[in-house]
Amino acid sequence: MSNVAYERIKNNLEKLKLTKINEIIDNYLEIALKEETNIVDILDYLLDQETKFKDTRASEIQVNVAGFPYRKTLEDFEFEFQPSVDKRLVEELSTLRFVHNAENVVFLGPPGVGKTHLAIGLGITAAKNRHLTYYISCQDLISELNKAHFENQLQKKLKHYAKYKLLIIDEIGYLPMDIQGANLFFQLIAKRYEKCSTIFTSNKSFSQWGEVFSDNTIAAAILDRILHHATVVNIKGESYRLKDRKEYMSSRKEITNTLLNK
Repeated sequence: MSNVAYERIKNNLEKLKLTKINEIIDNYLEIALKEETNIVDILDYLLDQETKFKDTRASEIQVNVAGFPYRKTLEDFEFEFQPSVDKRLVEELSTLRFVHNAENVVFLGPPGVGKTHLAIGLGITAAKNRHLTYYISCQDLISELNKAHFENQLQKKLKHYAKYKLLIIDEIGYLPMDIQGANLFFQLIAKRYEKCSTIFTSNKSFSQWGEVFSDNTIAAAILDRILHHATVVNIKGESYRLKDRKEYMSSRKEITNTLLNK
């Protein structure tokens, strides 16, 4: 290969932003020439490596822009500690069939049992598979919608949240919501209905959602659309945070007893 051709190849790789090929081509071509690899196999390998690199980078970007407060995967979830969670069901959800079918997932249970962890875990799985995903707490969502309503930008904001293939709305019911907030929430749910998937987490049972939304009629309309195509996961168990505190106190007591017995 002439120096002119080599320089042209390197320049074109840079212009075409074929970053991975540009990075590995020198070493790989040296090996390929020694092994007398044919040109088709060379091109196949280089293009395959570039594709994998771009897929990985795109997946990472999707995760970074999803707004997760922290990263916890489904593999990190302690199913042994929460036996009420059906591991097979979560594994089925992780196939993302519910996203392809524009279905919803609802995680219900008391604080600290892993609802948000599971929601984020599914969200990370979806983002890594290049589904446009976004996480937001219910309180922040209502604040954003109220602000948009006040600024006469509500339809624009609703369109923004409706674009996500998967939207995670966390902590429904942790703080009270007034009638206007409930109406705005309903408008978003109606806009996404049967078009995109949403994951909800709540510490309130469905029978308490009338109190959450300050109106039984609005709550019923919201639930009707959420549950029409939905998987509901009820988690009953101890709080992870209480578990960690118990383990800490137990360890502290054990250390104290050891010191006293010396």
